[in-house]
Amino acid sequence: MVKSVVIGVSGGSASGKTTVANRIKEECKDSVELLSQDYYYLPYDHLSFEERVKLNYDHPNAFDTERLIHDIDQLKRGIAIDRPVYSYTEYTRLPETVRVNPAKVIVVEGFMIFENAKLRELMDIKVFVDTDADERLVRRIIRDVRERGRSLESVITQYINTVKPMHEQFVEPYKKYADIIIPRGGMNEIAIDMLIHRIRAIVAEG
Repeated sequence: MVKSVVIGVSGGSASGKTTVANRIKEECKDSVELLSQDYYYLPYDHLSFEERVKLNYDHPNAFDTERLIHDIDQLKRGIAIDRPVYSYTEYTRLPETVRVNPAKVIVVEGFMIFENAKLRELMDIKVFVDTDADERLVRRIIRDVRERGRSLESVITQYINTVKPMHEQFVEPYKKYADIIIPRGGMNEIAIDMLIHRIRAIVAEG
């Protein structure tokens, strides 16, 4: 049975969390599996598309956190899981799932993963990617327009109405739980290299 070490990578929207998580995966390859909180948005299939668009996706209640906790617990026990697949263009969960096998290191990435105490308790190392708010907004605009089919107006409206206030309420205050803080996001090569060095040591211990 694989005994997994869980590393939580949090930070504001578009802070560089995914960049850090992907760098860990690239460097450690098959020893690492990635799990994103974004996969675990609730489906809201009972609502119309127009109604789903208007929901607040930057609040803890937008996530199926109990399933995420269950899946991480299963992986830590050496049991494979079938994680959800979420569509950003349809604002709902898709019917298919993706098999995730246990690995020596499980990297859980998400902007609100430190907010839930049960979720935090499953993490052996907690990393917060700390990036300037203006830079995060620019990155979010570019990402959501290019990759998620959103309009510029909708991205800015969402940022003002939900992203910024929810960040101040549910993301920034929980930075205090981080074991490691990476300033300047995915651009901080020195901090990322140090984190990867530590992860390699964990893998070698196994």
